[in-house]
Amino acid sequence: MSDYPITVGISGASGLIYAVRTLKHLLAANYTIDVVASKASFMVWQAEHDIKIPSEPEPQAQFWREQTGETKQGNLRCHRWGNVGATIASGSYQTLGMLVIPCSMSTVAKIAQGLSSDLLERAADVQLKEKRKLVVVPRETPLSLIHLRNLTALAEAGASIVPAIPAWYHQPQTIEDLVDFVIARSLDQFDIRCVPLQRWQGHS
Repeated sequence: MSDYPITVGISGASGLIYAVRTLKHLLAANYTIDVVASKASFMVWQAEHDIKIPSEPEPQAQFWREQTGETKQGNLRCHRWGNVGATIASGSYQTLGMLVIPCSMSTVAKIAQGLSSDLLERAADVQLKEKRKLVVVPRETPLSLIHLRNLTALAEAGASIVPAIPAWYHQPQTIEDLVDFVIARSLDQFDIRCVPLQRWQGHS
């Protein structure tokens, strides 16, 4: 495990279970995580769970720990979505890279165009300019031509695109199994193997 933290961006796409399970696995593996949730994610969370996410960093960190069930492991730091002076807004702050999960098409578009209008977008822009890992997990369907062009622009700039599309060869039994497949493949991009996964073994 690296001494560097990993940045996790949570945007306003549906499917925030992806973010919760990602934090759970990283915390259980004792990673240090910098979390930034976009303004829209607060509204989506309330729509999906009828609970408010605390806006202040320390209460929000406790909130995520309660959601994940990982109350002691790892190190979790939350940042306000509008705090563009945070550590993760600077290229001099060393990280393993950044995972945006789930990633809305609005966030994809803004990152692809270099529009750093909030901390999530700025932190993602920093990964690209510093040539660090940026992994986005888009959760949208169907994809318009505009969506595809923006995703292509991100890929051309060096980002990895890992759509929220699970497989079935690992014989999932629960929704969490399907979610964890996507998370495992996303964290593979950072060479992080902290999600138990029955991987493809090939035909005998």
